[in-house]
Amino acid sequence: MGVSGGRAAASFTEPLRECLEGRGGEVSARTRTAKLAEVYLAADHAGRDAFLRALARLDSDSEAVAKAMAGVAAAGADDEARAAAKARLRRVLEPPRLKLLTQFTTIPDGMKFLVDLRAELLQRSAGDAMLTALDADLRGQLAAWFDVGFLELRRIDWTSPASLLEKLVGYEAVHRIRTWRDLKNRLDSDRRCYAFFHPALPGEPLIFVEVALVKGLATSVQKLLDEKAPVLDPAQADTAIFYSINNCQRGLDGISFGNFLIKRVVSLLGAELRGVKAFATLSPIPGFRRWLDGQLAAPDALPVSEEEAAALRALVPPQLALPAPDHAPDQANATTSETPAQTLARILARRGWQREEALAKALEPILTRLCANYLVVAASPRNPQRARDPVAHFHLSNGARVERINWRGDVSDKGLRESAGLMVNYLYDPAKIEEYHEAYMGEGKRPAATAIRKLAKA
Repeated sequence: MGVSGGRAAASFTEPLRECLEGRGGEVSARTRTAKLAEVYLAADHAGRDAFLRALARLDSDSEAVAKAMAGVAAAGADDEARAAAKARLRRVLEPPRLKLLTQFTTIPDGMKFLVDLRAELLQRSAGDAMLTALDADLRGQLAAWFDVGFLELRRIDWTSPASLLEKLVGYEAVHRIRTWRDLKNRLDSDRRCYAFFHPALPGEPLIFVEVALVKGLATSVQKLLDEKAPVLDPAQADTAIFYSINNCQRGLDGISFGNFLIKRVVSLLGAELRGVKAFATLSPIPGFRRWLDGQLAAPDALPVSEEEAAALRALVPPQLALPAPDHAPDQANATTSETPAQTLARILARRGWQREEALAKALEPILTRLCANYLVVAASPRNPQRARDPVAHFHLSNGARVERINWRGDVSDKGLRESAGLMVNYLYDPAKIEEYHEAYMGEGKRPAATAIRKLAKA
């Protein structure tokens, strides 16, 4: 039975407390918890909001916390008394809702229920102190329950259950799977797909990575995913390209699996295919165009030289401003006051620029230089030691280095919109993963190939 949006959070308080009290033994408690989960799942948006707020109110007893804190202060320098007082404080600080969250794991599909519950909580908690506190508790519990030590790495191939393959199609967010033929191509003999699973969610991938076995670094995702391209004998491959990594469960946001997944797959492929010596990605650069547009809009923007801008204007002249009727000089004498930044912005707004060979050739050195600067120099507004691009941060923090920028690596509408068609290879060198990880995470250094560093400084 659905819960009306008009009901207040208080309407859930008593059922929640009944679940906590556990009257009638474990079986009765589990039954009440299962019914509570059913009520939540049947509720409308307002009903679910009321449920979450009622759950958030099951917090620590303020008076008991104050009393326990006073006990810690009263213990003074007595080590034994202070240790006992701190233990009491920890007990009373633990909110009752933690016990209830744990009870949900005992019902059928209870772990999936909690993961989905947090996904909904994340949509509502921003700016709400009570829901944020509930999210912190739930995230802490999920982080413990989904520790990488409990996860199972499994290969997904064309013989995997159809239900799992359908989920793979639905969860793919980097390079959309268009057809079953497209999916089959991605699971062919020269391809690999690996995913982490949890014993409590055996049919639900938590995160998966798609890998292509190739010769040399891949430069174009369209070529990599070409269904008509010949299949390579895996024994002839010398490089494993990680071209798509997808988190599948929104409710597990902030609980990192990706770094463990990549390292496990590198180890697995290295043992299986002795000819594969290089492990790299072909990655999107989702924040590049947004950053570049901001650079070009700045009043003192100097990302493009006047000489480069002049070459672009020669290929695509700006529309000349029409003179006022009273001063009608020959239109040929009209000039433009377009700045170099404005020229580049205008060219990039031109639909189909990537297909005009002369124009693309003129843009290539400009955009690859700016992209190198974005990846190696541009910092996150929140942390000057962190790369601005989220994908760059992910791979650098995992111990990769920026290896090569690929011109027209992704000429899809999405690729052009997000990164001006550029893609980047991040190289995972098994011998230097830990060194690069420490350099980035500890000192903010961004490992990069020499050619990339020169580009970034140009």
